[in-house]
Amino acid sequence: MNIFKKIAIWLMIVFYFVAGIKHFTNPTPYLSIIPSYVTYPNALNYLAGFFEITFALLIFPLQTRKYACFGIIVMLLAFIPAHIYMIQKANIAPFILGKYTITPFIAWLRIPFQAIFMAWALWCSKMKFNLF
Repeated sequence: MNIFKKIAIWLMIVFYFVAGIKHFTNPTPYLSIIPSYVTYPNALNYLAGFFEITFALLIFPLQTRKYACFGIIVMLLAFIPAHIYMIQKANIAPFILGKYTITPFIAWLRIPFQAIFMAWALWCSKMKFNLF
């Protein structure tokens, strides 16, 4: 097993676990990018956090890694409306997201990153080794 692959999986676990926790501990930035037409934005935010944490933990066992990674891909696809909403919002005027100012350029830049994150998840789904 390549150490680079092991690091890639560990980074994915930490990335999604921490992001999931932040949905609960600091929901404001996430709530600000949920489109206004969505009902129950708080529940949707917590649900997203729950799935990020769950998928991160399901990457650990080899038996569930593939399903967790495909769950991450589906989740990232489901997040696309939030990214489109960010673009629309930033085109009206730059806005603050946490401690960052989101400009139209930054908002557009997030879209290709979704593809990168999906490719990362697909790559990790094919890794057939134990993490411990």
